[in-house]
Amino acid sequence: MQRRGALFGMPGGSGSRKMAAGDIGELLVPHMPTIRVPRSGDRVYKNECAFSYDSPNSEGGLYVCMNTFLAFGREHVERHFRKTGQSVYMHLKRHVREKVRGASGGALPKRRNSKIFLDLDTDDDLNSDDYEYEDEAKLVIFPDHYEIALPNIEELPALVTIACDAVLSSKSPYRKQDPDTWENELPVSKYANNLTQLDNGVRIPPSGWKCARCDLRENLWLNLTDGSVLCGKWFFDSSGGNGHALEHYRDMGYPLAVKLGTITPDGADVYSFQEEEPVLDPHLAKHLAHFGIDMLHMYGTENGLRDNDIKPRVSEWEVIQETGTKLKPMYGPGYTGLKNLGNSCYLSSVMQAIFSIPEFQRAYVGNLPRIFDYSPLDPTQDFNTQMTKLGHGLLSGQYSKPPVKSELIEQVMKEEHKPQQNGISPRMFKAFVSKSHPEFSSNRQQDAQEFFLHLVNLVERNRIGSENPSDVFRFLVEERIQCCQTRKVRYTERVDYLMQLPVAMEAATNKDELIAYELTRREAEANRRPLPELVRAKIPFSACLQAFSEPENVDDFWSSALQAKSAGVKTSRFASFPEYLVVQIKKFTFGLDWVPKKFDVSIDMPDLLDINHLRARGLQPGEEELPDISPPIVIPDDSKDRLMNQLIDPSDIDESSVMQLAEMGFPLEACRKAVYFTGNMGAEVAFNWIIVHMEEPDFAEPLTMPGYGGAASAGASVFGATGLDNQPPEEIVAIITSMGFHRNQAVQALRATNNNLERALDWIFSHPEFEEDSDFVIEMENNANANIISEAKPEGPRVKDGSGMYELFAFISHMGTSTMSGHYVCHIKKEGRWVIYNDHRVCASERPPKDLGYMYFYHRVPR
Repeated sequence: MQRRGALFGMPGGSGSRKMAAGDIGELLVPHMPTIRVPRSGDRVYKNECAFSYDSPNSEGGLYVCMNTFLAFGREHVERHFRKTGQSVYMHLKRHVREKVRGASGGALPKRRNSKIFLDLDTDDDLNSDDYEYEDEAKLVIFPDHYEIALPNIEELPALVTIACDAVLSSKSPYRKQDPDTWENELPVSKYANNLTQLDNGVRIPPSGWKCARCDLRENLWLNLTDGSVLCGKWFFDSSGGNGHALEHYRDMGYPLAVKLGTITPDGADVYSFQEEEPVLDPHLAKHLAHFGIDMLHMYGTENGLRDNDIKPRVSEWEVIQETGTKLKPMYGPGYTGLKNLGNSCYLSSVMQAIFSIPEFQRAYVGNLPRIFDYSPLDPTQDFNTQMTKLGHGLLSGQYSKPPVKSELIEQVMKEEHKPQQNGISPRMFKAFVSKSHPEFSSNRQQDAQEFFLHLVNLVERNRIGSENPSDVFRFLVEERIQCCQTRKVRYTERVDYLMQLPVAMEAATNKDELIAYELTRREAEANRRPLPELVRAKIPFSACLQAFSEPENVDDFWSSALQAKSAGVKTSRFASFPEYLVVQIKKFTFGLDWVPKKFDVSIDMPDLLDINHLRARGLQPGEEELPDISPPIVIPDDSKDRLMNQLIDPSDIDESSVMQLAEMGFPLEACRKAVYFTGNMGAEVAFNWIIVHMEEPDFAEPLTMPGYGGAASAGASVFGATGLDNQPPEEIVAIITSMGFHRNQAVQALRATNNNLERALDWIFSHPEFEEDSDFVIEMENNANANIISEAKPEGPRVKDGSGMYELFAFISHMGTSTMSGHYVCHIKKEGRWVIYNDHRVCASERPPKDLGYMYFYHRVPR
């Protein structure tokens, strides 16, 4: 047994004495009640710190609490010990060393390494033939940092030995949990590293695939050993295939296959017949190249036909990723990449743009000590903690260090290599923010714009006190509707967070070229010849901006003057300009066959954007307003009884239904009200409520309910935020005080946990020092009550109005045919130059493709 010196490089490690078995038992006796054996359902985090991106690969290793099974890096383990009093941790460390060279200068022959027992990702930058790994585990007892090397069956109590074995053998908490939902990542196939590939000369064409044993041309799988193309299994609805891929495995034993039509630069669907589940193949690009398939030039479709014959898709991938250009890697604070977890590039691109905004940097990273110190007992399940962790990982530069030649030489001399971490893995962040969301919790590609709105929703619901960084995106839209029969008008305002700009295809400046392409394409299809190079439509930005402000016909407008539905004309303008303007190009639409498609367009997006001419003007002279008479409320008969008997807590609103409605273009606040007032009966019933109420003056105003602090701003009642102006429900306060806690403790705990009773009790137990600050809390509460009383009128949504002049500082681009496939990258302007963030790769941009973006981020500049 060793003391702290061996672990932290302090004096005294070498002189520690080895204790007898009885001494170890006596040392562990006081802590035995806190040591647990992981049960079914316990999540054991042994790959990543809850507060940072430290892992067993990090210099200080990782500490796993033997009670909660949460993991902490060296910098944060003391915080957890002080907060919880848990003393026993398992310290995990992986050592990476250069392999010993043989007499001829090459590495010695491979042999099974029995010293590897941690389920960790290997460093992609290291050649596995040149380096070897050794894992080390020990128990550490705080606060004296006593160490007990593992395994130690003879000296450790049986319970401790069982607990240690269970922790070491536990699976990743991000494995597939539900048959229909991927919580985060697929397992890496055990056959991927040493997969045998036959040198049989097979080359796979880019299209025209057919099963080698039947005539099927859909659901085809490429065996990665011999290149056979065979159909998948038959499904109960008679779709799928004849199961020839599985038969081939049973005949030959070749374990891995990839589904044709799903291959993109981002990955593909890989199945292991031997392991009987979908898997990841970290060497997929190499395995596909063996059969002549270049992943960079691929993108997925439903039937796997024709796609690679369309050359411009290749061009789109290459132009946006700046392929063929020698890009200089960037390192240091603000230049940290995010590893792709398998179709997580939409999340990575949005988060890179978000944390380039100073308000988000200050709200989370600027408050890091306070957020971490006051995090709940399980920080992996706290939004603000995980946002702060991600922001610090991206901005600190701690995980983006350039290789230093002198250090590398010294490490080689010591026969130990300390690899520079190439980006961080957002698996813990993704697991939390996508929890309970049917789409983002899957392993499929998603829409970056939808995730942006989802993130704004989470920020609103979990704001830190009165600080709400998403205020910078919020703006008011004035909607003017004129009744076509009475010519009277109605003005309403709604809240929005991004500007959706239509694609004015009719304004393309190269129409003749587009027509010629279409004629050539049809002729090529008819004669089964290769398709011509696709022509990209060139659209002036001014035309898209004009289309945004043009009147829109409304067929089912409720005319209060007629007390009936009527035709109307709607126009939208900015009632306020946000500090940061997010512009989405509406590139995605549905064809006549309801198949999603993407406009292949180039738009000359400006670096400086002036939208002051879109400022709302309000009621004009000569206009007559429609009377303020609401339409009758219509609720399905079979739902009335259920609705009348059901009052839901605003924190229990079905967020998936809210997001389904928001994705249709309705205001976020209106969607929450619709779901609330229809009793969580689903998006369809809530949609009917929206249609009935969308012309009401308060349609887009925040949700207001008695007993929840009265009217609230968009950052308060609507999203369950817990600022000082939001008084917790008295019935919940009474429950906590009946348990013997002070009222001040109950109020502050509820405010810190979104009025969640269970989390509030957890908060009280984890903040014993709070009682000492009771006078300060009383003062805050009195001030808050005084503010509530003094406000006769409810406060509207908080906006940061100003000039409508903006400058471009970031844009997100999409490659592929629809939001359900493809790849996202982000370009951000930093320190006067453009930088490309392509998953974990961060480089100086040479030719930023500003005309091919999907989402654009502008910040306000003085006019």
